Amino acid sequence: MSEHHNDTHGHAHGHSHDHGDNSHLDEMDARVRALESLLVEKGYVESAAIDEIIQTYETKIGPRNGAHVVAKAWTEPEFAQRLKDDATAAIHSLGYTSRQGEHMEAVFNSDDTHHLVVCTLCSCYPWSVLGLPPTWYKSPPFRSKAVIDPRGVLADFGIKLPDNVAVEVHDSTAETRYLVIPQRPAGTGGLNADQLADLVNRNSMIGTAFADNPA
Repeated sequence: MSEHHNDTHGHAHGHSHDHGDNSHLDEMDARVRALESLLVEKGYVESAAIDEIIQTYETKIGPRNGAHVVAKAWTEPEFAQRLKDDATAAIHSLGYTSRQGEHMEAVFNSDDTHHLVVCTLCSCYPWSVLGLPPTWYKSPPFRSKAVIDPRGVLADFGIKLPDNVAVEVHDSTAETRYLVIPQRPAGTGGLNADQLADLVNRNSMIGTAFADNPA
């Protein structure tokens, strides 16, 4: 069973910065790349500064921020409830705020429900907690298949769910972004929050993976 949560109101999207040949980019990304090149050429910005911003989002901001949120939800029931009641406020309380000002929703995987996040019209993504979106998240095949055949998408990522587990698909927009709280792996009762955060990978917070098992 699958359910698609679609909210396309005000779908004004942001796009990530990529390096390399422009031939693989969609029209909007190509325009962004061209504008960046022009700004660098005229001396308004430096490529090194842009690269530093990207590096920060890739390795410092995300997905470590999201992993911290998940680990805190696993270890603190009160915080988990705050995430369910008002994820935006709960995440902001940890200092993770976005310049885009989007509303955050936390969806919790369980024994009977698995959540999958997609942006069907573009690539809206919670940068403040997950960093830069992966290339596949922005690809038209993923965006369309996630809605039409979410179980097929999960199978593509190596996830085979029992038939009795429902799949809920959440469509991100400029106003609302989603964070999947994966289930806590078995055998992690003796781990602290920092150790648990190390088990939370980016894809598990999108819904295309499970959290890692402890070594």
